[in-house]
Amino acid sequence: MTGARGERAAAERAAAERAAEVGSADLAATLARSVGVRARRDVPLARFTTMRVGGPADLLTSAHDASQLAALVRFARAARVPRLVIGRGSNLVVSDAGFRGLAILCRAEGGRVEGNRMIVEAGMPLARAATLAQKAGLTGLEFGLAIPGTVGGAVWANAGAHGSDIAAVLESARVLRVDDSEADESVETLGLAYRESRLKHPSAQWSADALAAPEPSAGGGSVDIVLEATFHLTPSDPAAIEARLDEIRRWRQQHQPLNRPSAGSVFRNPAGDSAGRLIDAAGLKGARVGGAIISEKHANFIVNDGTASAADIRRLADTVRTQVAGRFGVELVYEVQFVGDWSNWGQEER
Repeated sequence: MTGARGERAAAERAAAERAAEVGSADLAATLARSVGVRARRDVPLARFTTMRVGGPADLLTSAHDASQLAALVRFARAARVPRLVIGRGSNLVVSDAGFRGLAILCRAEGGRVEGNRMIVEAGMPLARAATLAQKAGLTGLEFGLAIPGTVGGAVWANAGAHGSDIAAVLESARVLRVDDSEADESVETLGLAYRESRLKHPSAQWSADALAAPEPSAGGGSVDIVLEATFHLTPSDPAAIEARLDEIRRWRQQHQPLNRPSAGSVFRNPAGDSAGRLIDAAGLKGARVGGAIISEKHANFIVNDGTASAADIRRLADTVRTQVAGRFGVELVYEVQFVGDWSNWGQEER
């Protein structure tokens, strides 16, 4: 990292290091001065998630382009402040106690088409990217219409649906590395597999829609951040692409509980089977804990009836895992991410 960008990053780091010694109010003021964005204090995160649960973040701010996202993450790293990056908040359950640190809403949604390539920032909803590709006469990203998250989160999880996934169309992703440099990563170096990437693991973990793990309080490792993705697509008839998008829309309406808040699929599908089938076979459709319910329409969805707490959702999900393991000997793996302060959730009244 050289030139003006390097000088700016150095200045941001110096300001953040000074801010590390003060409280959240002073931290917000320092953030505004050094990065040029405002942060609000004690803002509930529920309305920023598709599940509509979650307590307050100590500080909440927004990144409106990839450069601003990088600046905010560098600031949090230097200030040794835990941070959580949120895209559309799908695939995410924030604890009732909230998040102790800086929550960053990723609203970096820029995009452009260059020949057969589409370059989009991390905060663009994947469904919007699919429709932009259609308008440009490019096919391959239609499956993204069925995924309620953002491009950054989709890369992090190698999201997929309808017979395809991110790995099938991704050419590269620009990431902010642990040393604060930026680099383009190929599909191979990202380690994309079924709902998996190297970005999910302690040495490099991030999600716009899921967990952006809190950084260590002092030294000892960090996490990588997706800033932008480049998709390599195929020219096709826009009308044919639109027909495929319509087919996917109809399928979602018929098979998924779109009329109630949810975080999407709760569990990964085990090899050779589906989590929804196992949950249904265990007789758990309609099961409830508080305001959290196993959907009658799709058993791998937990929906919020409007009164659910994050603790309700986690208790119900844990119950599902226990019962499926007991009945079928299959340990379901969470696809949703439980983030925030869960230290006392099991001690709450039931």
